[in-house]
Amino acid sequence: MTKKLIGQVTPEERTEIQTLFERRNGLNELAKILTADNAELYEKLVKDLGETGVRFQRWWNQMAEKYKWESVEGGNWEIDFNTCHIFLVTQ
Repeated sequence: MTKKLIGQVTPEERTEIQTLFERRNGLNELAKILTADNAELYEKLVKDLGETGVRFQRWWNQMAEKYKWESVEGGNWEIDFNTCHIFLVTQ
């Protein structure tokens, strides 16, 4: 696996994706312990996971377009929350 520094975002942009990242992870953890027995809560979780996933992907798409990040087939971008640096990760 290789990581190549390809850009940087503002602290505000970083905070936006970090919030979505933490929310998505929290919802995924909740999904592991929540059963479909509580149908109402389960449906809310599924809906929230979907919406958060869409917002997460939209952020990456918008930033990639704004900053013209390099991309490759099979690669993905990664952010260092401490430095706001964006890396292209490839296998």
